[in-house]
Amino acid sequence: MAILGTLLKKGIRLRDSLVQEYTNPADLQARELQKLLLRARKTAFGQRYAFLSILKKFRQNEQEALQLFRQQVPIHDYDSLYAGWWQRQQAGEKNITWPGRTRYFALSSGTSGASSKYIPITGSMVKAIRKGGIRQMLSLSKYELPDSLFTKGILMLGGSTDLDFNGTYFSGDLSGITAGRLPIWFQRFYKPGKTISRQKNWGEKLDQIVEMAPKWDIGIIVGVPAWLQILMEKIIERYGLKHIHEIWPNLQIFVHGGVSFSPYKKSFEKLLGRPLIYMETYLASEGFLAFQAKPFAPSMRLLLNNGIYYEFIPFDQQHFDADGQLLPEAEALTLQEVEPGKPYALLISTCAGAWRYLIGDVIAFDQVKEAEIRIVGRTKHFLSLCGEHLSVDNMNQGIRALEEKLDLHIREFTVIGKPEGSLFAHHWYIGSSDAVDEQQVAETLDAALKACNDDYAVERAHALKAIYVRILPPETFYAHMRAQGKEGGQNKFPRVLKGEKASAWEAFIQENR
Repeated sequence: MAILGTLLKKGIRLRDSLVQEYTNPADLQARELQKLLLRARKTAFGQRYAFLSILKKFRQNEQEALQLFRQQVPIHDYDSLYAGWWQRQQAGEKNITWPGRTRYFALSSGTSGASSKYIPITGSMVKAIRKGGIRQMLSLSKYELPDSLFTKGILMLGGSTDLDFNGTYFSGDLSGITAGRLPIWFQRFYKPGKTISRQKNWGEKLDQIVEMAPKWDIGIIVGVPAWLQILMEKIIERYGLKHIHEIWPNLQIFVHGGVSFSPYKKSFEKLLGRPLIYMETYLASEGFLAFQAKPFAPSMRLLLNNGIYYEFIPFDQQHFDADGQLLPEAEALTLQEVEPGKPYALLISTCAGAWRYLIGDVIAFDQVKEAEIRIVGRTKHFLSLCGEHLSVDNMNQGIRALEEKLDLHIREFTVIGKPEGSLFAHHWYIGSSDAVDEQQVAETLDAALKACNDDYAVERAHALKAIYVRILPPETFYAHMRAQGKEGGQNKFPRVLKGEKASAWEAFIQENR
């Protein structure tokens, strides 16, 4: 097994990567916070919020130290961290939120705000992301896979490694930043290789990969489902194939993340000659948070000793308003205090200088003991116009039901909530090439949502007057992303559109009827 053998030669031992499985999660997290505070205690942020006093408290009482951290360090969103601290790092100042000067900033996909966000990427974070990737790779030992798989190519479809440089820092997709700094031993397996990876034009990059596809023996593909599906469709069309396994017969694993795979699964599998192993990963611009540690499990395991300390804010009316904004009196919980099945907004402190940062994702624990989670939505990507509390997880369930009951192949979808007279309505836009009656889709979707969400069912009988569906060609969604400068890489189409983004989408639809 060439890859695993190389890892072992480099000193990466399975024992080190699996230590989390045999250590109390709360203990791991307490130690991780201490490491972060120790490294950042002399930074401007660390001095402003007296990290040294928290470290001293750890020597006396761990629980009191964790409480002191929550008392002394305020919760931040992107705007407050950027305006108060990260902007100074962009200007070239050093030792602001993390030791040294920040040379890289990842551009987030911008699904929540009006534009891309600049997230600092430190040398410590690059190492943590690499370590997380190695751990996930080592977890492949739990699957029954042929040794030959580990000699095959790994196609990673991400952003350009040709980063923008303004004289002070480099910026680009996280995938481009990390792919440009891959260890030498990995480069022999990595596709599409250095030259194509530098390509900034997404369409040209896909075309170049299509031309090279017959020369590669790919065993693993990694990326956002929508873009990988588009790539495989182009390859199949270019070479007149029945399915992708005719050109990559050894393809066995798809590592996906960034968005739920379930809405894509049915149409994705049309492109395969045989089933793949699906492995979910939780790699955000802010860090490598979790990955699927057990074969065929529906959940992912938080990385508890990899440069990130987690807190959890109950995602309910006591902590968030109807627009997903955090309320002033909101309090965060530690890993010891959470309960399985309940939704929590994720708060992280990281080795990239994010401190008590509200990342925007909402998770739920399947198992607290092993820190097994599922991503169930985002704080801003939910609809609750009148108390229906419709989450992205509910939406994904509704889309899956549509595909199964009406034999649809759905590529994308988004929802906008609007007033309907004195009441309200949901307007769904669904990307599919299948011929289908929109009214039948609306009725089927409505029934599925009522079945999975009691609050939605109640409000459909009262304040939520109607649900409308419009079927659009999938290309419409990708054309809109292209027009917004959000094509390719880590970019995903938002599941819920509000405010300016909703207006821009509807204007685009009107202009491109």
